Amino acid sequence: MDMLWSGWGDPAKAAPLPETVIGLLRDLLGVKPRTAGPVALEDISVPQPGLEPAARQALAAAVGGEEHVRTDAETRIRHTRGKSTPDLLRIRDGEVDDVPAAVVLPAGHDDVLAVLRTCAEHNLAVVPFGGGTSVVGGLAPSRRGAFVALDLRRMDALLAVDPVSRTATLQPGLRGPRAEALLAEHGFTLGHFPQSFEWASIGGFAAARSSGQASAGYGRFDEMVLGLTVATPEGTIDTGRAPRSAAGPDLRQLLLGSEGAFGVITSVTVRIRPVPRARVYEGWRFASFEEGAAALRRLAQDGPRPTVLRLSDETETLIGLAQPDAIGGSDAAQQSAGCMAIAGYEGTDEDVAYRSEHGAAVLRDCGGTPLGEEPGARWAHGRYSAPYLRDSLLDAGAFVETLETATFWSRVPELYASVRDALTTTLTEAGTPPLVMCHISHVYENGASLYFTVVSAQGEDAVAHWEKAKHAANEAILGAGGTISHHHGVGTDHRDWYVREAGPLGIEALRAVKRRLDPAGLLNPGVLLPLD
Repeated sequence: MDMLWSGWGDPAKAAPLPETVIGLLRDLLGVKPRTAGPVALEDISVPQPGLEPAARQALAAAVGGEEHVRTDAETRIRHTRGKSTPDLLRIRDGEVDDVPAAVVLPAGHDDVLAVLRTCAEHNLAVVPFGGGTSVVGGLAPSRRGAFVALDLRRMDALLAVDPVSRTATLQPGLRGPRAEALLAEHGFTLGHFPQSFEWASIGGFAAARSSGQASAGYGRFDEMVLGLTVATPEGTIDTGRAPRSAAGPDLRQLLLGSEGAFGVITSVTVRIRPVPRARVYEGWRFASFEEGAAALRRLAQDGPRPTVLRLSDETETLIGLAQPDAIGGSDAAQQSAGCMAIAGYEGTDEDVAYRSEHGAAVLRDCGGTPLGEEPGARWAHGRYSAPYLRDSLLDAGAFVETLETATFWSRVPELYASVRDALTTTLTEAGTPPLVMCHISHVYENGASLYFTVVSAQGEDAVAHWEKAKHAANEAILGAGGTISHHHGVGTDHRDWYVREAGPLGIEALRAVKRRLDPAGLLNPGVLLPLD
């Protein structure tokens, strides 16, 4: 199934907002109902592909036939940009000025190499396309001119499982649920469950340095990767002869997070773990975000560390976004005081029993009040619901977007306050005062990630308002010592701030890598690194 072209995921899973939420949006934020829905897909005018016959023939030869080079309007529209709110607002208005000239579907590594050679010969830029879930402009090349979207969906196999070493080799086009299903047949799990899990791909997880909601227990995706095969216009790179090595700098870490700018990931070898026998998710209430954050820090540093550990601030808890599938419901209102935390444990029966018992003792000692398993089970049930909620908010005339960052524990309070203030001030001055919510989404021994959600009226130009607010938030992030992205990636949206974070010499070193692997600058131009 293809994702909804003008929104998120499966259209059948979208649901209208409760009247209580619509009333809150109207009374609190001045949100006005939309007068019209998105344009119809068939009414969007798409420019001609602009693909020379010789180039099309060469691409078809590279991927095994004309049927794997698609230039019809619908396919090209479905591969235009990603799923950020500005992306969706533009596509809903029928804006497709940066539509790909063609969508090419390779079946394997050799096909990808052949496509890259063909594109170099015909001066066509290439945008690798996995699940299409980027929210930072990772599928929106800066270069104007013809480009092709390299859709990896045909590369969706589990290539190998090594139960002794507990590793698996996966192709990049596998989506999260299919990868888990294939591994489960062998008794294993990857344990990577980002909010985009249902639609994002293995290659995308690696290319964007993804982090799943269970990262406290399973780790980030870059910590799971043991080897990569990457196709570049200059040839193939294979990495990962052993789980760890002192044989020079780790090329895996150079390629992870490169967002298709250095090459196309064609296989990923990951460490896997046995499917957990037991799962327990619990809800906890803390009097304040500060108190809850201190409790999470203690667990992250001194243990026992849960598999899932997250904390919503007072506003997010009050609104009910800590449980997206129950927003506006009575349960959320009953638990509105203070901040909601979720602690989840997965593993063997004995391990889960031990960690949940001792984790509960720590949380109580830090001032937490147990809410039982019902809030945790509800969070687990609705963990992938927020993007659908965003679509419903857009339909109702609201603007909603997210951003995330990370820093060391000592800087969390300043970062939290700085970003909230930047978003609130900028959007209020633009005439669309916002509701700004936040949660700690991932924890480490030395720091944590802050994930912000912003809701406001759309105003006369929602995209322009957000660009100003995002600029202010990015400035606040760097000013408070945070990283410009914890798990969404750089794309084009964060590129200019990434340049400042990495520093001039660091960026020049990465430019040198790109020039060697992609001399013509055809791979995802303008994504991650500025154009030369």
